Amino acid sequence: MAKKIRIVLTLQLPAGAATPAPPVGTALGPHGINIVEFTKAYNEKTQDKRGQIIPAQITVFEDRSFSFILKTPPAADLLRKAAGVEKGAGMTKKETAGRVSRDQVRQIAETKMADLNANDIEAAMRQIEGTARSMGIEVMK
Repeated sequence: MAKKIRIVLTLQLPAGAATPAPPVGTALGPHGINIVEFTKAYNEKTQDKRGQIIPAQITVFEDRSFSFILKTPPAADLLRKAAGVEKGAGMTKKETAGRVSRDQVRQIAETKMADLNANDIEAAMRQIEGTARSMGIEVMK
């Protein structure tokens, strides 16, 4: 018989550098998970991806055990790195935070394809372009 699921959480953590401090402790503590065990397992799996934000989808079971899967980095994080900016524009309609090329958008879309709700690479690219627009990052044709 399969274990009964208590809750499914998603946390965006720095790869290879997660600590039991908030937000990990405050998110997992109320569900009775061994926080140190999770952070050690997460850091082990993401050691080779240091410097990125890697989301972890954590499934907590009724017996307080857990499992987690890693997702691809957020599109906004990938766009910021591609544009070479620290953050998006404050007023997206009036100012531009940076620029990315269509080739960079394609590369980001290919990276994110597993997590996106898109049928083909063109649809994925349109989603990434929309994220870029909402951040104030201009997509060069």
